[in-house]
Amino acid sequence: MTKTGRAAVYDAPNTPFAIRNYPVRDVEPNEVLVRITMSTICRSDIHSYLGHRPNPCPGILGHEIVGVIDQLGENIIHDMRGDKLAVDDRVTWTEFFHHGESHYRDIHDMPQKSPGVRKYGHDLVADDPHFLGGFADYCYILPGTGILKLPDDISDEEATPLNCGVATMISVTEAAEIDIGSTVVVQGLGLLGLYGCAIAKARGARRVIGLDSVADRLSIARKFGADVTFDIDKMDEDELVSAVRAECPPDGADIGIEVCGHAGAVPVGIRTLRIGGRYVIGGLVNPNSTINLDGNLILRNWITLKGVHNYHPRHLVQALDFVMSHRDQFPFADIVDSKFSLDELDEAFARAADRSVLRAAIVP
Repeated sequence: MTKTGRAAVYDAPNTPFAIRNYPVRDVEPNEVLVRITMSTICRSDIHSYLGHRPNPCPGILGHEIVGVIDQLGENIIHDMRGDKLAVDDRVTWTEFFHHGESHYRDIHDMPQKSPGVRKYGHDLVADDPHFLGGFADYCYILPGTGILKLPDDISDEEATPLNCGVATMISVTEAAEIDIGSTVVVQGLGLLGLYGCAIAKARGARRVIGLDSVADRLSIARKFGADVTFDIDKMDEDELVSAVRAECPPDGADIGIEVCGHAGAVPVGIRTLRIGGRYVIGGLVNPNSTINLDGNLILRNWITLKGVHNYHPRHLVQALDFVMSHRDQFPFADIVDSKFSLDELDEAFARAADRSVLRAAIVP
């Protein structure tokens, strides 16, 4: 009898998910089949579902995934750290994969930007092996993916965001060059922003300022390292810039980080910086996120502007190490604050989209 598994299929933007069954084949020598134990709804999943960014349809959304190895290809021996892998091991893996030659990987050490790179949650469900997204019973891990075995004592709630949100913020904070004594402004206090606050503190930031408009996020950010928060809806742009700069004497913040997904936040964030400040864009994942900047301000104030999209595989290893070494300091498990079954995916997306939950988890 052919083995099958369920998938919540994304047929088109703004339409209900459809639960369908697909065959589960045996793995090839360089593949792994994982039985999903949890996946979480990333903000980029919501953007895709709403039609704000291109995504193949029909497909299976979801790329923040953890699960247990169901089948292990004969050529897959170790994870990225060299730990031996076996059936029933719980694992996470890089959100992207690329197999074959790559100038960007081999010469520039940017495997995540290799031409032809593919991402889990961004493939057509009709194509073999069908299961390449998180909102399903199974997911295949294909060649060119970095696999990481999880410690027994990390919960699914702590582990599931590792391969997107946490690894991304490891990359973003590295690009920002946060150092001991830095003052850091974080625009957007969703999962990315909360981890950004925590990582900034762990990197030695002297003061972390969090900006958002959602009251619950402003409150919880204090538990993740934010020294002060501001509600951006309660002051105009000039008042906000003045308030933030006053928290970073003598002349403004060293670093600004955008993870709110709103292009209009970028000019505001840059205005909070001191001369020689650094600004990293990490949340503008939608095409046509047009920014209106005063180029003379960038030039005159010696501002460094960077963008970060995807991450290096080593950042996933560092993400796990960060969570394991700081889980007693920051309540990472609390970020995943609601759970839904696969059949409840429409409700989960609705609640994640209106921000009534911080991170919604799907437990098949």
